[in-house]
Amino acid sequence: MADNSLLEKVLSLEGKYQSLQAQLSDPEVISDMKRYVQLNKDYKELEPIIKAGKEYEKVLAEISQAKDILMNEKDEDLREMAKDELSELEPRIPEMEQNIKILLIPADPDDGKNAMVEIRGGTGGDEAAIFAGDLFRMYQHFAEAKGWKLEITDQTPGTSGGFKQIVFKLSSANDGVYGIMKYESGVHRVQRVPQTETQGRIQTSAASVAVFPEAGEFDVDLKWDDIRLDLFCSSGPGGQGVNTTYSAVRLTHIPSGLVVQCQEERSQLKNKDRAFEELRTRLYNLEHQKYLDGIAAKRKTMVSTGDRSAKIRTYNYPQGRVTDHRINWSMYNLPVFMNGDIQECIEQLQIAENAERLKEAGE
Repeated sequence: MADNSLLEKVLSLEGKYQSLQAQLSDPEVISDMKRYVQLNKDYKELEPIIKAGKEYEKVLAEISQAKDILMNEKDEDLREMAKDELSELEPRIPEMEQNIKILLIPADPDDGKNAMVEIRGGTGGDEAAIFAGDLFRMYQHFAEAKGWKLEITDQTPGTSGGFKQIVFKLSSANDGVYGIMKYESGVHRVQRVPQTETQGRIQTSAASVAVFPEAGEFDVDLKWDDIRLDLFCSSGPGGQGVNTTYSAVRLTHIPSGLVVQCQEERSQLKNKDRAFEELRTRLYNLEHQKYLDGIAAKRKTMVSTGDRSAKIRTYNYPQGRVTDHRINWSMYNLPVFMNGDIQECIEQLQIAENAERLKEAGE
């Protein structure tokens, strides 16, 4: 049985979709970049809903036509073809309706953005820094598999390897990177025999991951008048001359006290641009966090949306197991997971979040 109310909801958006399409080709709108960016964002959000609605409408029409043939046609060959078509089309309806219901729920506003990721070694000293390095490589391999671009903004190496802290940007022209990576925010716990352990004892260490949606040019009104710029010599890798030129940049946002720095490029100008992008993103995140706190109580599986100090995942090396505690999901192929094959876990989290969003919509 078709859900006519669902189809009506989709078709009611078609007028808005066509209006947006017309406005985006209007020279007056194109000349107003801030307005154009917002209208284009609205258009892209409606596009999959309209597409899914049109496909749903088409399948319903084909089902109706097949049923009409069964009722009125006497030719057995045509009747048999109609039966085959019905047996193929009718099972698709529940899945299509579920997909449209999810699409009709307002998306989290920043899912389509690129992402800034910060990994910090937590409890566990040198081993925590080594584990932070393992997590970075995991995301690096994942990004490579997805075709994303990874740019390191800042890093502080650990004394025995890995990183005390590393900040990097993930970007893509096609994917909403933040909408995928947001599930990684929280505390990641590792249980294994550390490289620094001589007695062979299993220890527990941790690293924290924070994922921020990258702020666009028009998301935050950030002025250089509100920023203090400090230049210093880079201390990280970079070859001859890295420690003798003032290429590293530190930006302090005076009203908020936020501080970011970048020293990964040889060019002071490039470091300045990257630091400015990160500062804008961190300022945007102060507001974004209020939104996350607002939905945290409703989405129990999304621990990351409310509390970045919450333990979300355990990596148990003796058992070769990784467990995500938000959805009680486990995988017994830890080496593959650490090599960047985290897609299945993210998909399970997305399924759980979609179920929670449907529940929210029904309340």
